[in-house]
Amino acid sequence: MVERLDAAARAGLATALPQWQAVEGRDAIRRAFRFRDFSEAWGFMARVALLAEAQDHHPEWLNVWNRVEILLTTHDAGGLSERDVRLARAIDALLG
Repeated sequence: MVERLDAAARAGLATALPQWQAVEGRDAIRRAFRFRDFSEAWGFMARVALLAEAQDHHPEWLNVWNRVEILLTTHDAGGLSERDVRLARAIDALLG
């Protein structure tokens, strides 16, 4: 079973993942992205989908034209886990 992040790991999230914010009312993190157009946003989502499949960890997300919002939480753990941190870092790396 996947373990939720402990207090020490949570304390370091703001430094480790500065672009990601805590989600009020949920044990989750989110990040919003804006692209030039729908095609660029969709291409980004396709790349994230491949990462998610490779890690067997899938985001909750929303796409409206050139905007993508990604929310990460680990349902099996009932909240944030190292799987979310790992996927967030991989997503950030896609953007350089």
